[in-house]
Amino acid sequence: MSDTCGCGSTEVAPTQEPMPKWWRDRALALPATSGALLVVGHIAQWSGLDITGTVLLAVGLVAGAWTFVPDALRRLVVGRGLSRLGVGLLMTIAAIGAVLLGHIGEAAALAFLFSIAEALEERAMRRANQSLRALLTLIPETARIRSKNGGNRTIPAADVHAGEVLVIGAGERIATDGVVTEGSSWLDTSAITGESIAVEAEPGTDVAAGSVNGPGTLLVTATASGQDNSLTTIVALVEQAQANKGERARLADRIARPLVPIVLVAAFLTASIGSLLGDPVVWIERALVVLVAASPCALAIAVPVTVISAIGAASKFGVVITSGAAFEQMGTIRTVAFDKTGTLTRNEPQVVAVHATHGHAEADVLAFAAALEATSTHPLATAVLAASHANAAREVTEVPGCGVEGVVDERQIRVGSPKWIAPRELADHVESIAHEGMSVLLVEVDGQVAGIIGVRDELRPEAPEAISTLHSQGITTVMLSGDNLRTATALATEAGIDEVHAEQLPGDKASFIRASTTPTAMVGDGINDAPALASATVGIAMGAGGSAAAVESADVSFTGNDLRMLPDALSHARRSRTIMTQNIALALAIIVLLSPLALVGVLGLAAVVLIHEVAELAVIGNGLRARKVRSSLLA
Repeated sequence: MSDTCGCGSTEVAPTQEPMPKWWRDRALALPATSGALLVVGHIAQWSGLDITGTVLLAVGLVAGAWTFVPDALRRLVVGRGLSRLGVGLLMTIAAIGAVLLGHIGEAAALAFLFSIAEALEERAMRRANQSLRALLTLIPETARIRSKNGGNRTIPAADVHAGEVLVIGAGERIATDGVVTEGSSWLDTSAITGESIAVEAEPGTDVAAGSVNGPGTLLVTATASGQDNSLTTIVALVEQAQANKGERARLADRIARPLVPIVLVAAFLTASIGSLLGDPVVWIERALVVLVAASPCALAIAVPVTVISAIGAASKFGVVITSGAAFEQMGTIRTVAFDKTGTLTRNEPQVVAVHATHGHAEADVLAFAAALEATSTHPLATAVLAASHANAAREVTEVPGCGVEGVVDERQIRVGSPKWIAPRELADHVESIAHEGMSVLLVEVDGQVAGIIGVRDELRPEAPEAISTLHSQGITTVMLSGDNLRTATALATEAGIDEVHAEQLPGDKASFIRASTTPTAMVGDGINDAPALASATVGIAMGAGGSAAAVESADVSFTGNDLRMLPDALSHARRSRTIMTQNIALALAIIVLLSPLALVGVLGLAAVVLIHEVAELAVIGNGLRARKVRSSLLA
């Protein structure tokens, strides 16, 4: 078999348009217009231009109300009962009541506040969901198929059918899932399992779509079509999880839903019963005052002002939060699930153990290995080269899937796996370091085993401290890893993690998250983590070097890799959620106190509006307390 087209296949570019800048976002146009007209209208009235000011305020009211009133009315008509209604309907009713009582400015202010909060929330969600299809760029555009007559033909990757034989050259991505039928090499499977250390590929090895082939040429019999494989399944899982997450009601809506029918019934009874017992005009006006008294002005801004302050504060220590709803959920987290590679570990394999047989020094074992690995493409070569100076080697030959051999200082050297080189007297050492989660390289000199080298992706130094802090906050920790159980358990024990689930495919991780009975955050950095990130109560993408798929599927992204950011972020979210709860309690207290007083005529419209404005200032002031950051990283 000839190894052609070693440069790999051309990848598919994302087709979605990038998120527009906020000043070009059409969704923000009406709220921005409403706010501008509100300010200009008040200035006109203060300048004595009452008619002009009223007209400007009215237009501003229409601009703001247009963003939520149609939807509120639609939900009223087609919704399944009043329980499906939220803050939008209450804001609509309050605005109508204010207009009927002649307070256009108050109605315009209500419309602007609510419309801008809704628009910013919607923008955040669109930004979080955009470019999901970029996952599919890991599938090559074309695939080479072995014809029945022995020749090769190139077809679109999407047209591959199960049973066809794929020809995978060096460095090429695999177009769909399959089984190796001929050839040997190693595969970079980090796109699927997240594991940084490559795996051997030989006849009988299962391979997944998106994996990158190493130096050897492989024949792979497809077990799935180009349109229905493990990578397209990841996309489907993420889309489904994000759709399910989108149905979660925000805190303010959950509170407003039972409030809507109460307010409507109270206003209706006030107008109808009062009209029967007294002057209809008086009681209808009083019912409208009740509507304004029950206006959720403070409730509408109780959460947004806190969230905006808290999100801005979180960015000071490298925590980027994509939506207010996600930040609210962060304050409820009781379980944190971690991916292993690149999240708990450095994603940089290092030599961590060396053992030599009698007559050889550990330094010589490393030097022999480094000499051969200097020209090797094996994924462990970098780790070996970083641990020792490389001497000159000649006649170097790489044996795909096994190792490398050559001549160093006139001595015949082989470096490879225990499957290729018998460990002999070092068998116990091989078992021991393998049990500690290391990949093993044996070094043979002139036909005799000289030593072994253990390579492992080491735990981040701050990981035990971060896990300990989470435990002190009452949070349970779990590791979800695509690696083998032995390696995963060794790292989890060192980090102090409570629970380990190894050999997890992307769908397995997502299933575990969905089955969790407590609010759960998933922390990861790879494409294989995307379904679990999207399925979690809160998905957290680690590090600027994380994959685009992970960042796009997550609700929260950390710009750095320091795991101590995690307990700090969760603590900040809990404190901010407490502030949100205080604000909501104050907003509801105002409604509960004002409504009966308006009902019996103790308070008129002017007094009700004044108290509402004072309450809004109190809510804003309390919400701004979320700007304070308590992070160990800023100390």
